[in-house]
Amino acid sequence: MKLNLLFKNAKPIEIDSLMSDSRLHIKNSLFFCLKGMKHDGHLHISQAVDNGAVAIVHSDDLSTYIPFVEYIRVDDAYAALNKAATVFYDYPCDKLKVFGVTGTNGKTTIAKVIKSVYSDYQNCGYVGTIGIEYGSVAEKPDFTTPEVISLHEVLNRMIKVKMKAVAIEISSQGLEQHRVDALRLKSAIFTNLTHDHLDYHGTMENYYQAKKKIFTLLNNDGYAILNIDDPYGVRLNEELSCKKKTYGVIGDADYKAINIVFKDDETIFDLIIQEKTYKVSTNLLGMFNVYNLLAVIASCHLNGIRVCNILESVKALPQVDGRLQHVKMGQNYRVIVDYAHTPDGFEKVFEYVDIITPKTNKIIAVFGAAGLRDTKKRAILGSIADRYCTNIIVTEEDPRTENSLEILEQIASGIKSTRHLIILDRYDAIRQAIELANKNDTVLILGKGNEDYIYRANGKEDWIGDVDACESILKTIDEEKENHHV
Repeated sequence: MKLNLLFKNAKPIEIDSLMSDSRLHIKNSLFFCLKGMKHDGHLHISQAVDNGAVAIVHSDDLSTYIPFVEYIRVDDAYAALNKAATVFYDYPCDKLKVFGVTGTNGKTTIAKVIKSVYSDYQNCGYVGTIGIEYGSVAEKPDFTTPEVISLHEVLNRMIKVKMKAVAIEISSQGLEQHRVDALRLKSAIFTNLTHDHLDYHGTMENYYQAKKKIFTLLNNDGYAILNIDDPYGVRLNEELSCKKKTYGVIGDADYKAINIVFKDDETIFDLIIQEKTYKVSTNLLGMFNVYNLLAVIASCHLNGIRVCNILESVKALPQVDGRLQHVKMGQNYRVIVDYAHTPDGFEKVFEYVDIITPKTNKIIAVFGAAGLRDTKKRAILGSIADRYCTNIIVTEEDPRTENSLEILEQIASGIKSTRHLIILDRYDAIRQAIELANKNDTVLILGKGNEDYIYRANGKEDWIGDVDACESILKTIDEEKENHHV
């Protein structure tokens, strides 16, 4: 594409790629000088040019100019990048129905289930924590919400393989860092707001204001879909002037669930929409997934799918990897893997497990906390587990450059009455927990979900994954029992 098609009055030189990372080797690229928390692209122009940039978009004054390189001065490099990416990738948001999901918890499940349900109606992709999925493509992500260029490139690829819609997890960091400014949403879903990412945002008010930015991305005919049982959802309902619909279990809501019944492998409830009642049966489990499903139903219904068709689609949904995933290898006790890593996520998972575990049986939990992230929540996680568990094992979970033992001791400081161990090696910790289990007990492995790495000081180190670790351990225990009987 010619540069003058991206920036009026620029020279008509050929641009093959957009770039914001000066370390990448990309010929005939247009480099945007973005300012982040740690890096300023203005300081890396020479490197970008050495690596193939033929034009530079900058917002600050420059002391030197490299010959034969085109320079474009703008007021806001992020705004310029979002606009340029929209044009360069042929206006993908005009060609896709975009569902955006934000909130502390529930984003992945809601976005993945929207993809599943909407795909029964029209081809729908997914972008989020678990990956990038559309058609037969499944890729691992760098971030929950990709950076501007990557996001537009992915959306463009989706269009080329006939996707008509996409469900995107939109994180507070993605909103603050202008990664999604060019999106135009048909639905903007707010799940909840609880303690998380305060190392980044500083205060809950800052966190709330970051999340609120998603609603500026709505199309004129788009809807804000709000969890009215969450205090911040109530606040949004009062403050937003856009079209709104609410969902919930407790208060008055446009999409409401009542008469909820939980089983080991099924959730049943009555759905009320405009005074009409529908019977719902789904393999999604737990109260938090009732809320997630209500958000999905509202989004899909408001975007053209009949309620009866939605309810047929949600009866047997594909497992969302690492989200309340039951690991079954023939054992007579439950082993469950979940991504929960926030106080609210812990509370909701433990509430569910407490319901399905007989009162005379044990709840055994394995978890840790991430290094260089929100240290205040560590003791809180310990205290929540303390209220529900019979046994707790705290273990490593992305320590990064922090001392793993110190992290685990901070978690343990919140455990007052429950028997607990500190086992640094995550595989050994999971094995110990499973070996403690008897018939009808529940073993709960939290924090990593489907992740196949552990972040250490030198970066990502391969990890078998919690589900595979559980399966391997269960298989080994079963083989050891057979050999013992022989």
